[in-house]
Amino acid sequence: MKRLLALALVLPLAGCVSTAAHIVTAPVRAASWGVDKMTTSQAEADRNRGRRDRKEEERERKQAKKDAKHQRELEKQQARDSDPGR
Repeated sequence: MKRLLALALVLPLAGCVSTAAHIVTAPVRAASWGVDKMTTSQAEADRNRGRRDRKEEERERKQAKKDAKHQRELEKQQARDSDPGR
């Protein structure tokens, strides 16, 4: 009878123990989450650096294409201006 009574008292406390564990670990989990959001891992840093480098290369490629087009237009203009048959 005593065992049955002890078991009847312990079973409802199992939920309380679980809840107490969550309450006790909540500040640690919150601090961990905050630190994780405030810092950058090496993998994230590498990914961001690669993205930044690819964007810079694309900008340089577009500028080079624009400069080449401008240079061709200048050469055409100079050829027209120096044409003696005109």
